Amino acid sequence: MAITPMILPGPLARSWIKRDHAQLSPSYARAYPLVIDHGRGSEVWDTDGNRFIDMNAGIAVTATGHSHPLVVQAIKDQAERFIHMSGTDFYFDKLVLLGERLNDLRPLEEEIYTFFTNSGAEAVEVAIKLARHFTGRQHFIGFLGGFHGRTMGALSFTSSKAIYRKNFAPSMPGVIHIPFCNPYRPILANPEDKDYGDVVLDYLEEVIFAQMVSPGEVAGVLVEPIQGEGGYVIPTPNFFPRLRELCSKHEIMLIADEVQSGMGRTGKWWAVENFGIEPDIITSAKGIASGMPLGAVMARKSVMTWRPGQQGSTFGGNPLSCAAALATIDAIVNERMLENAIEVGDYAMDVLKGMQERHPTIGDVRGKGLMIGVEFVLDKQKKTIAHDHAENIVTKAFEKGALFLSCGKSSIRLSPALNISKQLMDEALSILEDAVAEAEAEL
Repeated sequence: MAITPMILPGPLARSWIKRDHAQLSPSYARAYPLVIDHGRGSEVWDTDGNRFIDMNAGIAVTATGHSHPLVVQAIKDQAERFIHMSGTDFYFDKLVLLGERLNDLRPLEEEIYTFFTNSGAEAVEVAIKLARHFTGRQHFIGFLGGFHGRTMGALSFTSSKAIYRKNFAPSMPGVIHIPFCNPYRPILANPEDKDYGDVVLDYLEEVIFAQMVSPGEVAGVLVEPIQGEGGYVIPTPNFFPRLRELCSKHEIMLIADEVQSGMGRTGKWWAVENFGIEPDIITSAKGIASGMPLGAVMARKSVMTWRPGQQGSTFGGNPLSCAAALATIDAIVNERMLENAIEVGDYAMDVLKGMQERHPTIGDVRGKGLMIGVEFVLDKQKKTIAHDHAENIVTKAFEKGALFLSCGKSSIRLSPALNISKQLMDEALSILEDAVAEAEAEL
């Protein structure tokens, strides 16, 4: 049954949007005219009272849903004690407690040290500095399609969209990009029909290391275990074990950018755990504090060897954010959100696979837990990119009451709160299929 779209934006939303455009940077890219008033769990309401199912969680940020009571109370309690004291220069309990919790959750045998930041991009900046400091080397390997932030160091690795880099050259020197292990859209030829992960890493060894840079000059490999902005792309089974082997062989730091994929998004605390290997450095942010600004760089204690003053942050590890992060971890554990991410994620994958059979423009469905990508094409055989079609679906879904975002060249991502119910997931998927059908009728 067709779902009647709402008339959006409403009058109050239009007023706020007009005022926004008069005051704020035109670099803000809004997917659709949503002006949020409040949210609870996986539902949000705009200023005109329209209700939406949030399938973005603020771009994989509100891991425990909007305004989870435990998180809200933790923020209130900390605010009544004190709001700020720089962890770079002083000690306070929440900073230590959160460091201990993250050490307990580490996907490494060796214990870790943690450095706190304000954001994912800042965490990436710290991670690449740490890799250079520890190895004494200057070069890095990044991956096409990767997104690591927009600050100048992080931007040197970001290659998901050209607009992010336009007019900002030169970037940080020393970063060499190779294809990511994207089995649906392979860039490198594979005449022997090998695991595409081996093809990519053969290229790294036989071309990049042999012809462009000696591996002995490479400080680190920065990689998303599952590419986020690049299209929610999951590498093949051989990719990470082989990459870990290469990094260990040449004493290169393997840096797992878990800013979007971490903190339970895939049903495990860290997405890299799905591939059975240990990184040397991990970056985290987004879902770590359910919406409060916080990032973290976690590294083996044998790697984070810099001295006092070599790295600092006035606001990184703010007491309110640390309190929110501790409450986030408690909520995820106590409410079994990792299990829910797997259960509801598997259910969503089954429904989406069924939709794929019914709709000629759904080319690929992939995901782990509640990190799911649906790639749209104009021709399934040719895999013709369908960017405008995907954006049309996002808009139609918004008008029908569900918030989705695109990613990659023509994919739509599903990254709702880890505690989303199967009932709300069903409702959102029904809206999505209705939007797909309408958009296909317009092709």
